[in-house]
Amino acid sequence: MKIPFTKAHGAKNDFLLTWAHQAPREDLEAVARAICDRHTGVGADGWLLVKQASAGAPGCDASIRLFNADGSEAEISGNGTRCAAAFLIDSGLAKEEVRLQTGAGVKHLRLIEHQELKFLFEMNMGRPGCAEGQLRARLELSGGAREVTILDVGNPQCALLVEEFPPGWQALAAEIEGHPHFPRRTNVSLVRVVDRHTIEARFFERGVGETMSSGTGSTGAMAAAALLGLVESPVKVLTPAGPLELRWDDEVYLTGPAEIVAGGEYYLE
Repeated sequence: MKIPFTKAHGAKNDFLLTWAHQAPREDLEAVARAICDRHTGVGADGWLLVKQASAGAPGCDASIRLFNADGSEAEISGNGTRCAAAFLIDSGLAKEEVRLQTGAGVKHLRLIEHQELKFLFEMNMGRPGCAEGQLRARLELSGGAREVTILDVGNPQCALLVEEFPPGWQALAAEIEGHPHFPRRTNVSLVRVVDRHTIEARFFERGVGETMSSGTGSTGAMAAAALLGLVESPVKVLTPAGPLELRWDDEVYLTGPAEIVAGGEYYLE
């Protein structure tokens, strides 16, 4: 079976996008693992299935389902949602305002700049909340206990404040991701406060591992620092892929890029 795809990335967080009616109907988890594999597949952090509004998203331009590289289904990706908006605009199915139904509800995106296959969007990320009503927790880890901030930004987030990013931080983040405190696992960000309007972050996403950036991770990192009184809006989040801009009014708004880079077919055995 041939599966058409478009490849895009949001600040080097990369995704494959396929129209839902062109994807297999069964074993989507296994297909996601295969198509996202960086050695034997196309390679990506996640696979997005896009369904046109007339096919199931009243009041929206489209609905999207996100599968992580390990095959698990996620509620939302901020960077991935921007890629889906770029995909729709490039397909002629949306213009300056894009509304997408995600697993975390309807998300609204506003196109700020557009040059060929490069896009810049402002996306309403919603209002961060405390996961399970708990903002702070103390986790017992192999290297000792650590205080973390736990948030829900449409998907689960766990932010660890650090003065410097420790060598091998990925192992620490992986341990937090699978900690028993999070029975369904969690997304992890390590956060370093630079000043009142700037933080630096590293991301370890549930079902993916280390990523160059993360829209929801940046939202969780900024919200954690703000709720702890360490920063105030607006906040620039410095990621390995470049800065993302966030402001927190009643809800959080994230400004970030999306770029379409390739298209083709994946041959599924």
